[in-house]
Amino acid sequence: MLPAVPTSTTEAVTGADAAADPAPPARRRRTPSADRAPGPRRETLLAWGFLAPSIVVFTLFLLYPLGRTVYLSMHGNDIIGRPSRFVGLSHFQEMFSADFGKVLVVTALFTLGVVVPGAIGALAVVLLLESQVRAQRFFRSAFALPFAFSVASASVIFAVFYNPASGVLNGLLYQLGLGQVAWLTSTDMALISICLTTVWMNLGYGVLILAAGVGSIPREVNEAALLDGASGVRRAWYITVPLLGPQLFFLIVISTINALQGFGQIHILTQGGPVGSTTTLVYSIYQLAFAHGTSDFGRASAQALVLLLMVLICTAVQFGVIERKVHYS
Repeated sequence: MLPAVPTSTTEAVTGADAAADPAPPARRRRTPSADRAPGPRRETLLAWGFLAPSIVVFTLFLLYPLGRTVYLSMHGNDIIGRPSRFVGLSHFQEMFSADFGKVLVVTALFTLGVVVPGAIGALAVVLLLESQVRAQRFFRSAFALPFAFSVASASVIFAVFYNPASGVLNGLLYQLGLGQVAWLTSTDMALISICLTTVWMNLGYGVLILAAGVGSIPREVNEAALLDGASGVRRAWYITVPLLGPQLFFLIVISTINALQGFGQIHILTQGGPVGSTTTLVYSIYQLAFAHGTSDFGRASAQALVLLLMVLICTAVQFGVIERKVHYS
């Protein structure tokens, strides 16, 4: 059979061009991943841009001071506090002494004497205010007032109260026919006086935290308890206190950290005395590094690391033991 012959010149030219030029390549489709390629990179740069200020602040005010403290704790220093020689762990070995053991005992007693009465006192005040008491707003403001005082002003006020000659407390004891008390000059009473001052200063904060927790308790729970006949002390113990578990736990953790770091009231009222009976770990660090012209930054830095370790251990124990008993509604 003969091949087909084109019927016109145009059809012949078209066929020749088609045979000479190959078919154009198919257009490659752009995948969605190619369109989105710059997206993750831009988002990553944007994220690092937002994180950069926090990282700078975190490095300058936490990582660098911590690293510098570790460095100083392993070095001796000259008369003006500059690192002079490497001493290794000798500063930590010096802590195994009776004097440093006494400092740790005073720190533990001070922490317990502040945290436990502070939490119990704040809880008692809040429970009383939530009962049928008139002028609740006035009493809330009155008990929260100590929170507005600074450490320095509150310490000066209590210094007047504790004055052995013209103090208010000894004046009241005299009117009652009781003997005078050496509030700040007795080794038996000085730490108790410091604890009372600190509890009063922190009472307002504790009342605010627990009052907010009481306000968040659903009204239906209290109404159901009243219908079941639970009122007064029983309702407070079996309903209010368990539901205040998160706020109490938060208050205990924060109070413990603040007590371990307490300094101002001790410095103003007793300056660590008498005979070191109120010298806590923070005040011992101050005495080594700054007091009386001393610049023993090596030993002070070693004690600062011990303080950091104590804070971490106390917080970890509280989260491991107390938090398990907290009821989160």
